[in-house]
Amino acid sequence: MGIDLTGRTALVTGATGELGRVMVRTIAACGADVAIHYNSNEGQALELQKEIIATGRRAAIVQADITNLDAIVAMRDKVNAELGHVDIVVANAVIQYGWTSILEQAPEDYRGQFESCVMQSVYLAKAFAPAMIEKQAGRFIGINTECAMQNFETQSAYVAGKRGMDGVYRILAKEIGRHQITVNQVAPGWTISDRDRANGTERNEGYEKSVALKRRGTDQDIANTVAYLASDLAGFITGAYIPVCGGNVMPAI
Repeated sequence: MGIDLTGRTALVTGATGELGRVMVRTIAACGADVAIHYNSNEGQALELQKEIIATGRRAAIVQADITNLDAIVAMRDKVNAELGHVDIVVANAVIQYGWTSILEQAPEDYRGQFESCVMQSVYLAKAFAPAMIEKQAGRFIGINTECAMQNFETQSAYVAGKRGMDGVYRILAKEIGRHQITVNQVAPGWTISDRDRANGTERNEGYEKSVALKRRGTDQDIANTVAYLASDLAGFITGAYIPVCGGNVMPAI
C-alpha cells in the first residue's frame, strides 16, 4: 500500500519556504502535479519548478499575496489555465515576524497573523472549494503549529492567528464534508530543515527533553503527513488537528 496522487493537482502556498519545498517535492513524488506559490522568492520558485519538471511531473509557479482575495482568485485562474482545477490545497504560507511579549508586540503583527492564518484560509476556501464541490472530491490541508497548544510566552500573535485558523478549518470541515471534501490540519513541532542542516543546529537538548521521542522531527516528517492526508488513504479523516511533534504536545479527549 502506498500513497498515490496520480492525476491530481496540488497547490502549496509558501512553497519556497523551509517546509514548503519538501512538501512540494513529496507531493510530486507521489504523482501529483504541483502549483508552487511564492510571495517574493521567484528564483527559488523557478528552481523548484525545474526540479519537479525533471521528475516527469507538471509544475507551475504562481505569485500572490495570500492576504488578498483578488490575488488568490487570480492565482487560482492561472493554475487552472496551466494545470487544471486544484484537487489539493495546502495552506502553508505565513507572515514572519519577531516574537516578544504582548505588552511589547506591535499591533500590526497581530493583524499580519490574522490575515495570513485566518483570512488566507477563508480566501483559499472561497477560491478553490466551489470546483471541489462540483467534482465532489477535494482536500484542504492547513499547516498549524504545536504552539497553538503550548501557549508559551512571546507566542501570542502566532498562537492567536493559528487558533483562529483552527476554528475556520473545523467549521469548514463540517460545511463542505457532505461533498466528500476533507479539511485537516498538520501541526509541526520545532522541525529540522535545510537551514539547520547547513548551520549544524539539528540538536537542541533543552527542547528534546520535553519530546516523548527525545528528538526533533524533520521537514520530511511533516511532508509525509501532508501527503497522507492528501491521499485516498485518509479519505475518512476530516476536522483533525494532527501534531507531528514526537509527542511534545498531545491533544486530549
